[in-house]
Amino acid sequence: MTLGILAAIHDEVDGLIAAMRHDDARATVRTIGMRDYHVGHLYGQRCVLVLARMGKVAAAATTVTLVREFGVDEIVFTGLAGGIGAETRVGDVVVADRTLQHDLDARPFFARHEVPLLDRAEFPTDPALTAALRDAVAGYLRDDLPTSVPAGVLARFGVSAPRLHVGMIASGDQFIGAPAAAAELRERLPGVLAVEMEGAAVAQVCHEYGVRHAVMRTLSDRADDTAHVDFAAFLTDVASHYSSGVLRRFLEQRG
Repeated sequence: MTLGILAAIHDEVDGLIAAMRHDDARATVRTIGMRDYHVGHLYGQRCVLVLARMGKVAAAATTVTLVREFGVDEIVFTGLAGGIGAETRVGDVVVADRTLQHDLDARPFFARHEVPLLDRAEFPTDPALTAALRDAVAGYLRDDLPTSVPAGVLARFGVSAPRLHVGMIASGDQFIGAPAAAAELRERLPGVLAVEMEGAAVAQVCHEYGVRHAVMRTLSDRADDTAHVDFAAFLTDVASHYSSGVLRRFLEQRG
């Protein structure tokens, strides 16, 4: 069994790559399509780690390579997102039970959001993989977060008692950073909890290849006009710890 782990930004995957190098002296790197695929064992599990880069095309291309070149059996995408759901807050985590491309619109030939020729708009994540990821997030927030990220750092970003949410994540090739855009998405997609740029593309490829997948997102903002503020600092000081800590738990509990 081989797990593929993707992220869109360096800080979201660098800690895992460092851990693999520490755990597995025989880990290797293959460069395909301008991406480095790190192959080895991580916390006892065989994994392929890769920086997919941002956007749906980048995510889809990387996912196809993981499936065809490395034969991965399942895929997890981890990274940041903007919170859209009414109850979501900065520092919360959303684990997707389904994803959708919010910017896909092939009307009048297909319904809005429907992927042409696939007869579907939403792509459910794998239930077992999602349940394991959800348990890892819950354990991390409950037991590990207080020691992995100092309270003062969390307070600086307004993070207090972060929570786990499970529901829809919407993807599109645009950064949602205005209240009007966020409000329009909430009205059009009442079930959406978070918005980002990759998850639904990964999901579509996994659907077409029959590969199990799951998606986890740490909320860095509320997808409003403050979304760009301290993004880099939040990524480095907070979200990178979430990704490394949650996936460590996820892999160890599967060992």
